[in-house]
Amino acid sequence: MQKLPSSRTCYVCGRENPVSLRMVFYLRDDGVVISNIIVPEPYAGYPGMVHGGNIVAMLDEAACRAVTGDEPNRFAVTTQLTVKYRQPVPTDQPLEITGRLLKKRGNVSETCSEIRNHAGEVLAEAVAYFMEIADDFTNGIDPKMSGWEVYPDE
Repeated sequence: MQKLPSSRTCYVCGRENPVSLRMVFYLRDDGVVISNIIVPEPYAGYPGMVHGGNIVAMLDEAACRAVTGDEPNRFAVTTQLTVKYRQPVPTDQPLEITGRLLKKRGNVSETCSEIRNHAGEVLAEAVAYFMEIADDFTNGIDPKMSGWEVYPDE
């Protein structure tokens, strides 16, 4: 598996953001993006359950990573995201989040993502559409300025 970049300030993957979920993403050989996390209780909605907004953030990030893969200067934005909550997502327990590219047409990609518990049960899932950002918008953006890099394991 190949470790993917994180940033300094992102809410989901930010290494220096004190409120970040600090997720770490890897790209498997089959193109699936994967992250394993234990979400602490401060990210709960109800006691013992991850807040729905945090669930969406994790699903969105995994789905987007399936579009951008290991290309550090490739950026995409969510245009539509549909989430199905199947079971409560527990805090303080191991979770696996995956993202996969379903199809791509031009600069638009369709992806899916899932959150599973340690038993492999799907707790939440999403289908998302992303549009790659035009080169004229990203020209001159230096990803390293935002700390967009592969950080060493902690």
